[in-house]
Amino acid sequence: MTIRSGRTPKSAIAILGTLFDHGPMCPLEISNKLNMAPRTVSFALRKLLGNQLLRKIPNLSDMRRPKYHVNMEAAKDLLQQYNDSAFKSHPSPHAWRQKM
Repeated sequence: MTIRSGRTPKSAIAILGTLFDHGPMCPLEISNKLNMAPRTVSFALRKLLGNQLLRKIPNLSDMRRPKYHVNMEAAKDLLQQYNDSAFKSHPSPHAWRQKM
């Protein structure tokens, strides 16, 4: 299942780009890295999980904080759609950090 870039929250695109670049992370790490509210991260992760763009994997060092791993093929397609779309005038998914 794929989702359209126009219907994907910008926070989800930023999270997807970060996980794509830096590998699996727990929600707290994502929140700190992107300077996003934990509630925003949770909402975006649920959206991405529901669209099968992420997979939840156990964190063996702390079972209370699962890590999220990107479905690389689906993420490449979505990030490519985002970059090719009319939203190109908006900041890239990786620019979230500089914005804050």
